[in-house]
Amino acid sequence: MFLLIEGVNPVNPLADTVLRNRLIASAVMIFAISALRIGATRIVNQQVKDLGHRYTWRKWLGYVSFALYGITLVVLWLPDMQGFSTFLGLFAAGVAVVLRDPLINVVSWLYILWRQPFRMGERIQIGAHSGDVIDIAVFKFTLMEIGEWVESDQSTGRIIHIPNGRVFQETIANYSQGFKYIWHEIPVLITFESNWEAAKAILFTQVNNHAEHLSGSAEEHLRKAGQKYMISYSKLTPTVYTNVRDSGILLTMRYLCEPRRRRGSEQVLWENILREFSKNDEISLAYPTHRFYTTAVDMAAPLLPKHSSPSLPKHSSPSD
Repeated sequence: MFLLIEGVNPVNPLADTVLRNRLIASAVMIFAISALRIGATRIVNQQVKDLGHRYTWRKWLGYVSFALYGITLVVLWLPDMQGFSTFLGLFAAGVAVVLRDPLINVVSWLYILWRQPFRMGERIQIGAHSGDVIDIAVFKFTLMEIGEWVESDQSTGRIIHIPNGRVFQETIANYSQGFKYIWHEIPVLITFESNWEAAKAILFTQVNNHAEHLSGSAEEHLRKAGQKYMISYSKLTPTVYTNVRDSGILLTMRYLCEPRRRRGSEQVLWENILREFSKNDEISLAYPTHRFYTTAVDMAAPLLPKHSSPSLPKHSSPSD
C-alpha cells in the first residue's frame, strides 16, 4: 500500500521532484532575465540622449530578452521531450497552416532588418500609404501619415500600423534612402499679353537664389548614392521650363529640395515671386476668363430689339 501525500507522485516521487525543480528554475530564470532587461532599459534611458539611438537600444534589448527566454525554456525542458523531432515536425506543419500571416510578418520583419528597404525615421510610401517610419516591430511597422487631405506631404497626425508582410506585396518608395533630395516643380501661369521673358528671368533668379546652397551637398550625396545605385543626373542646378497652355504661358520651376521642406520652400518662392511680379506692370498671372470679340460685320449691322423681328418691305400692287 502506498502512502498518498498531496503533491507527490506515489509511483515516481523522483520525477515529481525534477518537475518541481524545473518549474522553479524556469520561474527564476524568467524573473532574472526580466529584471536585467528592466535595469538595462533604465540605464539606456539615462545614458543615451539621442532619441533614435535610445529607441534602437531598447528594441535590441527586447529582442535579446525574448531570445534568452526561448533558450532557457529549451535547455530546461528539451531533455524530457521524447520523440522531439516528430513533435517538432507536426507542430511546424500545424503552425504553418494556422499562423500563415503571422509567420509571413515575422519573415518580413527579418527581411526589413537584413535588407533595410527602410529604416527608422525615413519617409516612405507603401501602396496607398505615405509617412515617416516611427516604429518597426516583429509583426508590423508604424507610420506617421502624411498627405491625404493635407497638402505638400505635411503630417495628418494619424498613425498607421501596416503588417510587415506588405513589404512583399506592395511597391515601396523611399524618400530618404540613396539620394537624399527630391525634384520639385512649381508651375506659374501668366497671360499671353505678359512679358514672358521678364517673368522667366525673375523665376530663374528666385529659384537659383533659393536652391543654390543645395548644389554642392546634392552632388556629394549623389556621388555616395552612385556607389550603391545606378543614379546619374547630368544637371543638378535649378531651371525654368517654358510651355504654352490654352489660357496662358506656363513657366515651370524645377529644383532640388529635401522631402520634409517641400512646402516651406514652395511658400518662400511664391512670396518672393509675388513681390517681384507686383513691381512689373508687364506681367500678369493668368486665371480662368472668358473673352468676347465683335467682328466688323457685327458692328455694321444694327442690333434688333428683344422679341422683335425685322419688318418686311411692302410691295405695291400694279396699277390697273
